[in-house]
Amino acid sequence: MSQASAKPSVLVHPDGKTRCAWCGTDPLYVHYHDTDWGRPERDARALYEKLVLDGFQAGLAWITILRKREAFRAAFEGFRPEIVAAYGEADVARLMANPGIVRSRSKIEGAVKSARAYLAMAEKGEDFSDYLWGFVDGAPKVNAPRAFAEVPTSTPLSEKLSKDLKKRGFVFCGPVIVYAFMEAVGMVDDHMHECWRAGGR
Repeated sequence: MSQASAKPSVLVHPDGKTRCAWCGTDPLYVHYHDTDWGRPERDARALYEKLVLDGFQAGLAWITILRKREAFRAAFEGFRPEIVAAYGEADVARLMANPGIVRSRSKIEGAVKSARAYLAMAEKGEDFSDYLWGFVDGAPKVNAPRAFAEVPTSTPLSEKLSKDLKKRGFVFCGPVIVYAFMEAVGMVDDHMHECWRAGGR
């Protein structure tokens, strides 16, 4: 048995609830696990925000992004695509000077490109939420894994969605990022079988 497979998949917390072990005991992470991760998100703007933040996570731990999420929201003016899409070099420079966010020029410029792709879809009458949820026929795919080893980092579906997003002009949306995004927004429910939140509970 490898060291990774020996790690527990769930933890029983002092409140008596069994949770996915990845959230540990950090109150912020536990709250995110309980109230956000895996809950079906249908709001198009919020889905854009989550896709961008998952792109910013690339190479980092999600808790890093989570701790900076409010600073990101303030810096990107609520992640309203119509505003971000209009950002120019002065805005990129402003964001690069902001210590509250991850200062990656390529990721910042990627958020702008993705906002423009989002608006291009809207101009064609395509709703971003309907588009994304169409890949899972409008309902969460509940996996209820019993161990971390059963949870993939990408799937044929995330590869398909990733390819289509890139074709539409979105960036920082490779199949691994997209699968993490699908888990986060509830398109895929990967809460552990024993977790109190599994299956949308």
